[in-house]
Amino acid sequence: MPRPAPLSPLHRLIAASASQPCATGLTRWLLCLLLCCIGALALTLQPAHAQPAPATAPASSDGTPLSSVEELRLRLDALPQKLSTEDDGRRLVAEANAIGAAADRLAAQRSADLADVDARLQGLGPAPEKGSPADTPDVVRQRSTLTRQRAALDSELKLARLVSVDAGQRANELTRQRHAQFQAALSSRTDSPLSAAFWRNLRNASPGDRARLQSLGLDLRSALTSAAQSPHRGAFYGMGLLALLLGSAGTWGAHLLLLRLLPRRLPSNRLRRTLLATVAIAVQVLLVAMAVQLLWGALAVGGELPEPLRALERASVRAAAYAAFVISLGQALLSRRRPSWRLLALSDEQARRLAPYPWWIALLSAAGTLAVDLNAIIGVSLSAEVFTHALVALALSLAMALLLARTRRRVVRVSQAPAAAQQAAPPAEPQPEPQVEVRPLWLAVVLAAAGLAVLASWVALALGYVALAGLLARQSVWSGVVFATTYLLFMLAEDLSETLLSSQGLVGRHLHSALGLEPRLLDQLSVLSSGLLRVLLLFYMAIALMAPFGTGPDELFRRGSILQGTLRIGDFVLAPKALATAVAVLLAGFMAIRVFKRWLSDAYFPSTALDPGMRSSITTLLGYIGGVVVIAIALAGLGISVERIAWVASALSVGIGFGLQAIVQNFISGLILLAERPVRVGDWVKLGDTEGDVRRVNVRATEIQVGDRSTVIVPNSEFITKTVRNMTLTGAQGRVQLSLPAPLDTDARRMRELILQAFQAHELILDEPAPSVTLDGIHNGTLTFIATGWVANPRSAGGTRSDVLFAILDALRAEGLYLSPPATTLVAQGQSVEGADDDGERRPASGA
Repeated sequence: MPRPAPLSPLHRLIAASASQPCATGLTRWLLCLLLCCIGALALTLQPAHAQPAPATAPASSDGTPLSSVEELRLRLDALPQKLSTEDDGRRLVAEANAIGAAADRLAAQRSADLADVDARLQGLGPAPEKGSPADTPDVVRQRSTLTRQRAALDSELKLARLVSVDAGQRANELTRQRHAQFQAALSSRTDSPLSAAFWRNLRNASPGDRARLQSLGLDLRSALTSAAQSPHRGAFYGMGLLALLLGSAGTWGAHLLLLRLLPRRLPSNRLRRTLLATVAIAVQVLLVAMAVQLLWGALAVGGELPEPLRALERASVRAAAYAAFVISLGQALLSRRRPSWRLLALSDEQARRLAPYPWWIALLSAAGTLAVDLNAIIGVSLSAEVFTHALVALALSLAMALLLARTRRRVVRVSQAPAAAQQAAPPAEPQPEPQVEVRPLWLAVVLAAAGLAVLASWVALALGYVALAGLLARQSVWSGVVFATTYLLFMLAEDLSETLLSSQGLVGRHLHSALGLEPRLLDQLSVLSSGLLRVLLLFYMAIALMAPFGTGPDELFRRGSILQGTLRIGDFVLAPKALATAVAVLLAGFMAIRVFKRWLSDAYFPSTALDPGMRSSITTLLGYIGGVVVIAIALAGLGISVERIAWVASALSVGIGFGLQAIVQNFISGLILLAERPVRVGDWVKLGDTEGDVRRVNVRATEIQVGDRSTVIVPNSEFITKTVRNMTLTGAQGRVQLSLPAPLDTDARRMRELILQAFQAHELILDEPAPSVTLDGIHNGTLTFIATGWVANPRSAGGTRSDVLFAILDALRAEGLYLSPPATTLVAQGQSVEGADDDGERRPASGA
């Protein structure tokens, strides 16, 4: 079999940059994010890159074997100083970091040993001075032995620390070279697929590529023939049949078995859906990977497979596992045939439209990854490699474009007949209006970014930047898979926390009965645990999103900008890296604060007994504190220390004293309002001529909604320096009070009964405290009745007062009783009446 031709540097760069996210990384990151039980499978699918560490006798305090300084130095010297195009940069960086970690463990152990030797030497005491009595021979011998041990330990400690420093420097240098290679591959330009030169080069290189592919096909045919004709022919056919059954009927049967077994053993809540989806994904990935592995095992019964076929075996198992994961994840989220198990809030029509796309994306991604690995195995020409990447990028980008187009069609339209037909048709039931689904902001941003990535991929492909086009297409697919996996795990974390730790959960009930914890505290614990799990999942989601770029979490903050220039302003140096870090901290920090405040108000606070005003105060204060912390961290990233911030604040104190005094006063007043809470969100207050609901306490002003639904912006200092009437500070009840004058000869007891009946008959008047009617006094021949009732909310006092007054006037007119005009007018009951006022009071025919 002819050996594959060596690849050019540009060929290797494009192959390395284009195959990073879809081979080992995809399966490893997704399976690690999904379940720990898939971790064992993922480890079996990964090629063994790292060399086994040599056996060492000593061990650290926690039982970890320790390598000697000489072994660590030899391992470090074996790493290349400069990466070549054929080196696995990620593996070499991981090896350098592992050497540094081993050197740190060795240094920590030797530090402990050195401290023990020093303590033993101190116990022996200092050596006797000249002329003093000599120590015993045993003490002299012990001191000499310990001194030699101390010197050896100190020397090994210094060497271990030196190896740790060298390993860190080597890892940083290899990381820099790897990023440089990656950027060089992305910026490399070949002939555009729209040009004739592209297809001419492909045609010229096709005979050699065809020969290499035929050579691999001969190896595969030879292995197949040997397995079919060997004495183990029965095992070959049996394993092949078992693999086919396992990959087809096995996945279908396992899904039906899970549908029958899990719902019976799980509580009847949302955990059924999420846990069933998670277990189904894990089982299907495991079965498909085992089926492909069995197929290759059937080929190996005739003898050991050559190295190209073993490499193809590893690539095919990884591609099959990834395709199974994406397909099963899409089926779990959409659940086209079982809407009750659907995890996404989609209609049946939307799920039906989106159902084919997980299959297309999974098959295209797996086929593209397998084709790229096959090209690397047989060593095809650069033209064939570029053609493969271009074809994969075009197929994936088209699939993503169609998926985004289907995803954007989320408006439910109602068919409308022509106007003439509508006029002629008889009146029917009113048709529902079109429903427009409002997208969250983050989802709109993600979809827009995916659309831009697809468009940029097409432009890069047309211009000849094939590696960049392939990276953009694969990254858009990879990001969608990561977001979908994170969504599933978010729901699983929330459902697990609620099922286990809430007051109605399995563990929560035992905690309530054993420890006497209140149900409210258990509900809070459930929400907090769900929030912590989501934060952890977000961290791993960020790592997974960066995996295609070859960046791990330890490299995120060490990665610098390609610009090396700096801007100096006096003693302050502004570097592009520091500026980018500060901007990233500000964006991520304020976004995290917004998400945290929304989580508090929507998820955590509803499980507490805090009133809405306290919730708003806590949320606002935490937002202020978080904003200050984020700004301080961003300034620290720019290199501005606390002393410089204090200097700037002192320099601005003059301006604050003159121009910003009112703003600072309102800000401090807002903090006092949030701390003392004399006015809270939801209170009914009266400030001067303004009366209404407190809707929000901001940094500078407070928003009050008045009766006509308009909003009055009141500076916070007004609430501190002026008299404010808070009608709901001590309680939320409102008072309805009427002052009713009556003639002196009125039957006072009967009138009191009628007024009291009118108050008691109104549905909004509270029974406790009960309404009351008192005779306030007799003034100028007029009886004055004071009627008082209470309502649950002061906002309904005005309407209730009007209703009760109408009822009183109707009852008095029916009984022949009347109210008096103003006290300055004397009215007799038998006097003739020309008319009545608008409020029902009698009006005399002539003045008294």
